[in-house]
Amino acid sequence: MVKTRLESIIRKKERLVVGLMSGTSVDSIDAVLVHFTGSGPSVAFRQLAFHTHIYPKGYKDYVLKNSLPGGGTVESLSSLNILSAHFFADAARSLAKKAGIPLSSIDLIGSHGQTVHHLPEERTMFGKKIRSTLQLGDPSTIAKLTGIVTVGNFRMGDMALGGQGAPLVPYFDLLAFRSATKNRLLLNIGGIANATLLKKNCTARDVVAFDTGPGNMLIDGLMKRFYSQPFDQNGMIAQSGNIEPLLLKYLMSHPYLQKTLPKSTGRELFGDHFINKILNVFKGLRKPDIIATVTEFTALSIYDQYLRFLRKRLKGDILSELVISGGGSRNTVLVDSLRRNFDGTMILMSDDLGVPSASKEALCFAVLANETVCGNPSNIPGVTGALRQTILGSISA
Repeated sequence: MVKTRLESIIRKKERLVVGLMSGTSVDSIDAVLVHFTGSGPSVAFRQLAFHTHIYPKGYKDYVLKNSLPGGGTVESLSSLNILSAHFFADAARSLAKKAGIPLSSIDLIGSHGQTVHHLPEERTMFGKKIRSTLQLGDPSTIAKLTGIVTVGNFRMGDMALGGQGAPLVPYFDLLAFRSATKNRLLLNIGGIANATLLKKNCTARDVVAFDTGPGNMLIDGLMKRFYSQPFDQNGMIAQSGNIEPLLLKYLMSHPYLQKTLPKSTGRELFGDHFINKILNVFKGLRKPDIIATVTEFTALSIYDQYLRFLRKRLKGDILSELVISGGGSRNTVLVDSLRRNFDGTMILMSDDLGVPSASKEALCFAVLANETVCGNPSNIPGVTGALRQTILGSISA
């Protein structure tokens, strides 16, 4: 029966797919309904509906507590894995209701899950070389609660082949933003910032992408510490502060910026542990000045990584456009700093090119799920460091 159901989905010329994404900020689940025709390079997709599903009060703090080394127990992580799946299923149901369609008309769900730990560097344990990552939100549970075939655990296959398991968005970027005439840098500023360079007329082999470092993570973490606010609304606090040169120099000396490609990162490097270190080393600074400096660091680190790893790949040609998405695109101080650093490059939001910033990452995982059931590999080995292309994700029905 399951085989027949999957075969029916694969044979369809058109599919309705839900993409689910919860980022490192753990604020909410982004849910998007997408209409697909085909797959691979010839795929056509169109967003039909978008919904932001808010987590219950206290859930974010509980997840973050269990994401820290020594903070989580086997019992709590096991429970969170299933609890997260219930919230993801709720998000899919709410999205269907908002779109005005029955849940049964949806063919497929692609769920990123909730990352609580990401260890992309190879380590040896009991004679085996491994890389690991943990995303909560069991796909099988989502499938059973919704009755919809669900694809999840996208990162594991790439890591099994020696890759970092991230970033995975570049495959989507290639399909959605490739240009015959323009060199584009796609920048998504979530908790972590990641960049994808698409040279004009590029193929998958030409794509270069990686996590540049912190996006909103340090700003949000400090806003919570100082003001009990989840983020710096429109960069208002940063705008009221001054950049502290010594702190900025300290931040720009972070070892991750010197690390060669491929690379990816997360809360392990730029979470509470790093915030504690900043506050211990630089005591007595004004709170707005710290926010202003960390905001400048976020923008400057992105530009630094472009200079180190991407500009030379243009071989003297110009970078035509910087296309920004993610929550950081709404921080005017952060965007103004990027505009200042990338002087001469046109700055756009992904919305300007037909991809809503708010739903971009959820769209990505709808695309990846569609590719998986169609049997298409969707990692880019030149980006992740994997030995070869592979079909991503596990399918649950």
